Amino acid sequence: MSRYFTFALLATGLLSGCAMVRVSSLGPEQYIAMRRGDILSTGRLSAATRDTLRVAALDEGSCQRTPQECIDSITSVPGINVDRRLASLAELSLQMAIAQTPNNNAAWSDAQFDLWLRTARYAYAFLFLGQRTAGERAFEDRQTQVRDYYNYAVQELAGALFQRGALETDSVDGDPGTRFIAGWTVHIDLSRVRLPEGVRELREVIPASRLSFAGLRSIYRRDGLGAELVAVMNIPAPAAAASSASSASDADAEAIPGATSWSTLPARPFSEMPSPNVTVLLGFNAENLEQLRDAHDVVLTVYDPYREENVVRHGQTVPLAANFSAGYGIWLARSGFAGQSLRNLFGRARAIDSPRIYLMQPFDPQRRIVLMLHGLASSPEAWVNVANDIQGDEILRQHFQVWQVYYPTNVPILVSLARIRRAARRTLAHFDPEGTLPASQGMVLIGHSMGGVLARLLVSTSNEELWTTFQNKYVPDGTELDRTDERLNRLLSFTPMPQVERAIFIAAPHRGTPFASNRIARWASNLVRLPLALLHEFEDVMQTATNNESGQTEGQTFHVPNSIEQLRETDPLIQATAQLPISPKVCFHSIIARRRATGPLEDSDDGAVPYRSAHIAGAVSEKVIVSGHSVQETPQAILEIRRILHQDIADVDRDSESGLSVGCHRRPTPPAGAVYRPFSAGDRQPKNQGHSLALHHSVPAG
Repeated sequence: MSRYFTFALLATGLLSGCAMVRVSSLGPEQYIAMRRGDILSTGRLSAATRDTLRVAALDEGSCQRTPQECIDSITSVPGINVDRRLASLAELSLQMAIAQTPNNNAAWSDAQFDLWLRTARYAYAFLFLGQRTAGERAFEDRQTQVRDYYNYAVQELAGALFQRGALETDSVDGDPGTRFIAGWTVHIDLSRVRLPEGVRELREVIPASRLSFAGLRSIYRRDGLGAELVAVMNIPAPAAAASSASSASDADAEAIPGATSWSTLPARPFSEMPSPNVTVLLGFNAENLEQLRDAHDVVLTVYDPYREENVVRHGQTVPLAANFSAGYGIWLARSGFAGQSLRNLFGRARAIDSPRIYLMQPFDPQRRIVLMLHGLASSPEAWVNVANDIQGDEILRQHFQVWQVYYPTNVPILVSLARIRRAARRTLAHFDPEGTLPASQGMVLIGHSMGGVLARLLVSTSNEELWTTFQNKYVPDGTELDRTDERLNRLLSFTPMPQVERAIFIAAPHRGTPFASNRIARWASNLVRLPLALLHEFEDVMQTATNNESGQTEGQTFHVPNSIEQLRETDPLIQATAQLPISPKVCFHSIIARRRATGPLEDSDDGAVPYRSAHIAGAVSEKVIVSGHSVQETPQAILEIRRILHQDIADVDRDSESGLSVGCHRRPTPPAGAVYRPFSAGDRQPKNQGHSLALHHSVPAG
């Protein structure tokens, strides 16, 4: 009986034609894959597009074999709303473009250009001319997917146009003009981006999305519309640029005839970022979907993401995509600074012989300057994460632009000071001859190690003590210096840079360090070779700036100390410079490292610089961090730098609103011999938690 019953049930089910519906649960990994997986992320069409194919009675497999037929069918089949249709067409077109464009860097055919331009057009239609605005779809996964289709298509098109030579910059007003490709008219617009001066061609156009960096802790981006690219320029590498520049004639009216070392500089002692970050958009000249369907006229516009945050398309304001780290990372990775910095110290071949100032973005007249100075045997690589985090901080990026000084670290400190001062002055004068732009006001100096000593001297005033010390150290008894000698005046007479309003000194040996006198330092010092031009000039200056009529100095050889020797605690010049007064108009801060959290602060050191040398009375703030000498690399130090810069912005805004130049609020300078306690009352001694543990802001007693 049961056998007949079972047979009857089966027969009834077959005759009724009912399908069996089953349900299953999805885990968290399938949740994202189902909602957001698409042709870019998984290599398979998205669930939304597959649903559209089913509505149109199309098969996914057949669409992979003959995608154009599916595109034509979806274009005409009824019953699919406009947004859904356009999004599916964009993804199907992208699938076809990827499949028919081999990834071998070969130049594209006209057919391939046509495929990618059509993809961008479908995506553009969905984003701006669909049923709803981008704002109405703001929380939809589908809008994010289609935005990515558009951005990716523009990214690939920009690279292919570069290969075809369509992005050449050697043209009138920087506008490469118009190209005719595959029945399309492509207008190239570079008017919204400023390329480095003198650039005539691009070397590479690199998608930022394809780059991965070791050494950069964070990659800073801004989500939005457009392809994030790095435009690599044909600019000489740092060594070649410095070498050729050092032989250039000095255009400064103060140049001394015959002088070749500290009294002359290249006519252009600066370089703009050779790999700026740019964002590219592709726009279509159409007012509605009907016009856009047949549009073959497009404009490829290149933007500077530092200057523009939003764009307006069809009455809608949308954020402009940006990558603020990729160009900086490429520059550092290709700079060769690591090896060259040691050649600079020891004076070997292919070392630089004069300072250069590198602009980390195209010059912006409205943003103030953060000028960074590295330390001994170092280079701009010392600031890799500091500069990246400043440029990645949205508020700081709106107010500041980063410049970095790269200088030979073997020469005497006062020579480096004179050169850097003039290089900074000449760079500012090049971009702002009148000195009236916001960029020329309110500069912030940040110096690490010996760079901190130089930063301090850039905001200090020399005095009679410096001349006296120099005479006692270098001039024989009974011989007087000629103080009218211009080259000596460049070294021994200086005033604070008027553009600077704040400075941050990091692990700076203001009073020298005993570590510069130990066996290893003395051995390294003996290996340092100073440039022959500098030695000859020093001898010439000493012969002409002293009373040589008596013949006392004729034929005498003067010892020129290198930078390591001058950092010894016993060096008379470092002792004299440590006493020079800092401008009362400059707010200054100290960041100091100590190797261990325990023990008296006054007796601590960072392995190279003792606390007693790095500490300066009267600082607005002093941050002590458990770290080695390279403390500027630690997250705690970077956080403190950012705090100071944010406070600086607040102070400037306060002064601007009040109409008064209030300046910073310094702690009173304590009397000589005052003891500085490491913790405020009630603070507990923190345990040593390893490298880079921030301890405190020390407060002067009384």
